[in-house]
Amino acid sequence: MVNLEHYNTIAELFEYPGIYFSEKINTVQSLLNAKYPEAAEELKPFTEYAAITILNEQQEIYTRTFDVQAITTLDLGYVIFGDDYKRGELLSNLNREHSIAGTVLDNQLADHLPKLLRLLPKIKDEELIEEMISNIISPALNKMIIEFGPERIESKNELYKKHQHTLLETSEKYVVIYYNALKAFQIVLKNDFDIDSSSKPKQVSDFLKSIQNEVEIERLK
Repeated sequence: MVNLEHYNTIAELFEYPGIYFSEKINTVQSLLNAKYPEAAEELKPFTEYAAITILNEQQEIYTRTFDVQAITTLDLGYVIFGDDYKRGELLSNLNREHSIAGTVLDNQLADHLPKLLRLLPKIKDEELIEEMISNIISPALNKMIIEFGPERIESKNELYKKHQHTLLETSEKYVVIYYNALKAFQIVLKNDFDIDSSSKPKQVSDFLKSIQNEVEIERLK
């Protein structure tokens, strides 16, 4: 079983930027430099961005990417299922796992990516970890990355400009910078779990049995 403690560090990539944002991203960069050179190279533009932008610009980029008129969302159940009732089942099961692990959710939902990354090292069931990766985190990550395609970005930029009267020049420059963070994370995931995006999910436990068919349908779209 892979030691997953480094996912606590990687989770910092997707937390709302605070005053130590640049330092935390440097820590992630150092981790990747040491263990995942391909992911480290992918993350470099994001690390440089964190070093040279001021906090309010970092926060605007984060909000623009994941919250208001967002490119995507960090709530992975919504990425996979939208408002379908299956997301409710997923959240219920994840809430149970967070409760067992003692994860602090604050005001986030149980399928929020940073919370899932912090949950993984606390799970003792290796099969459950692999199922969460192959049936939730990896397929959601693939869909999130697709949302950074040029055509999708252009249409969402127009929507963003319509609703946000003031745009910072820096925010325009770095509108897709989280693509690098997501791609770097994807590389780490593939290294740790030998993920083949074309393969079918492994046999699942009761935790994911009820949503397996929906995941398969999404993968075929």
